[in-house]
Amino acid sequence: MALTLGRLSVNNGFRRSVHHITLNSVKGQRFYSTISKEERKSAGPGKVLSEVPVFVNRGASGTVISERRGTVMLIGINRPEARNAVNQETAQRLTEELSAFDQDNSLNVAVLYGVGGNFCAGFDLKELAHTSDSFKLEQDVSRGPGPMGPSRMRLSKPLIAAVSGYSVAGGLELALLADLRVVEESSIMGVFCRRFGVPLIDGGTVRLPQLIGLSRALDLILTGRPVKAQEALTFGLANRVVPDGQALQVALELAEQVSAFPQLCLRADRNSAYHAVFDSTSFTQAMQYEFDHGLPVVVAEAVTGATKFSLGAGRGGTFSKSKL
Repeated sequence: MALTLGRLSVNNGFRRSVHHITLNSVKGQRFYSTISKEERKSAGPGKVLSEVPVFVNRGASGTVISERRGTVMLIGINRPEARNAVNQETAQRLTEELSAFDQDNSLNVAVLYGVGGNFCAGFDLKELAHTSDSFKLEQDVSRGPGPMGPSRMRLSKPLIAAVSGYSVAGGLELALLADLRVVEESSIMGVFCRRFGVPLIDGGTVRLPQLIGLSRALDLILTGRPVKAQEALTFGLANRVVPDGQALQVALELAEQVSAFPQLCLRADRNSAYHAVFDSTSFTQAMQYEFDHGLPVVVAEAVTGATKFSLGAGRGGTFSKSKL
């Protein structure tokens, strides 16, 4: 059943951000800078800004861009002029990209980020104000995407959010979809939609309390106040805090490290943790699920891993391919 919204008139007050696109020497590709024009001007001649070049085919440009890096998929929200606020087209593209990632057996980890200095400023309220008469939402959460796109998904593989600038309202909900959040020092997170009477209907009231506890979640949900990176780290909302301009690079490195582990074991443990938090009816049921889904991995991967350890690999807690 679809729900049609009545007309809503809102000015989101977001300033326009400039994003550079320059041709790259690789034929048929473009170079998308992760640093905005304003950041370049303010940095001065003596400061080096970190950025991750993202190359995409010409046909792949649009409101969402993606690029494969080995077993890692980079997915970027590409509406910097609107601080990467999500409109209907972007929501559909995000859903398509994350669905394709989840179904691709050759990919292990995805990184979600925002192009041009902001992660995501939520749903595009300007579009909602002008299209609300024809804007329809699927009310059955098991049958279709959410307003922000992939927010109702439960991925079978890890997703890491590289958070820069604003990650607010629906943008915060997209960040909560990720397993890990790498957050830049100047980033701001929060339920900013509180100011406009826009409810959290993309999982914010579901994931946030489980992630940081009910008391802290209600602090954010009721007040709509901004949360800076260090406080987010204290809450557990951020997993890593990094210097400005480095979130995407650190998230990519983290994704590559996670991707280097035996994947059957990693996914079984990850899925068991999600089951225990969201689906289990009791401690005993959660323990049974963990055992039942972990046992096949013992045969598939653990015996091989134990053999490597007996031959000297990983002694003293060292990682040959990972800095974790």
